[in-house]
Amino acid sequence: MFLRGSRYLPYREFEADSEFQGIRPRDIEDATGVLEYTVKSGDRLDLLAQSFYNDGHLWWRILDANADILHGSSFNLDALEGEVILIPKLKG
Repeated sequence: MFLRGSRYLPYREFEADSEFQGIRPRDIEDATGVLEYTVKSGDRLDLLAQSFYNDGHLWWRILDANADILHGSSFNLDALEGEVILIPKLKG
């Protein structure tokens, strides 16, 4: 169901008789070693991930570190222009 190396692999699926078909939520760890970044017009999560991590697919790390303000956000961050978000350090 998931690609090899997916961050969701360790989490089990809901039971077959459950109304919800999917997997249980994964744990989100506290972000450590963060930078504060002020959102600018045209910023997107994937572009920030590309800029900070050299990998646009790691956008979810930024989302996890800012779940309280980015919950339900799309990749486009224009609605948050001027707000400060956290850019977490990648784990070594």
